[in-house]
Amino acid sequence: MRKKIVAGNWKMNNDINQTIALLDELIAKKPETTSAKLVVAPSFINLTTAVAKTNGTGIIVAAQNMHQAESGAFTGEVSADMLKSAHVNTVILGHSERRAYFGETNEILAKKVDTALAHGFTIIFCFGEELADRQSENHFAVVESQLREGIFHIAQENWANVVLAYEPVWAIGTGLTASPEQAQEMHAFIRNLIATAVSPAVAEATSILYGGSVKPDNAAEIFGKPDVDGGLIGGASLKADDFLGILKGIE
Repeated sequence: MRKKIVAGNWKMNNDINQTIALLDELIAKKPETTSAKLVVAPSFINLTTAVAKTNGTGIIVAAQNMHQAESGAFTGEVSADMLKSAHVNTVILGHSERRAYFGETNEILAKKVDTALAHGFTIIFCFGEELADRQSENHFAVVESQLREGIFHIAQENWANVVLAYEPVWAIGTGLTASPEQAQEMHAFIRNLIATAVSPAVAEATSILYGGSVKPDNAAEIFGKPDVDGGLIGGASLKADDFLGILKGIE
């Protein structure tokens, strides 16, 4: 059975005190039992604090990025070993902001995927089309290219450590949201790609998240689609009530 996951990408938000306050509120208010995994991705500087705060709570702490090299002269970057030493074992790779603002290509991301898997990480691998791709009806081809060039090269057994996150770029932070039908259409397309390129069993077992302006009032409808296994949440994850309201949508 596929895992249900609601992950919060906090991006470049929250200092240490704000991180502690948000985690305290999440821990106090989150349901005692839930069918979904709850993941938070604070900034690098707050990872160790977040790991300590969430110990024993069931909340998973993820990093927002990771460099592909083991070590070296890469000023400002963070390696897999650094994250592991902070007891972080999950990493987001390929977010559209990393692709757009920092020049991360499918080739670079393939190397990051290899490094993360070599170190035993769980990967939340992001991909998705821009508005022009959607308008020109090229969105399926763009998504297929990102998957084939960025992650489909891995060994079949490594798919157990992969979560996919489809994020239409035109719906991230814009207030626009893919309709539940559009999300389902793309998620079904992705699952069929995996079935063909890897195996039907892997396709059935791989969790595929939706990201892009998910809110408490639309989460249940989006998550109710058969191939949508949860969400990668941006702005709404910065408020505990909103984030937990989205979590309720997956129940």
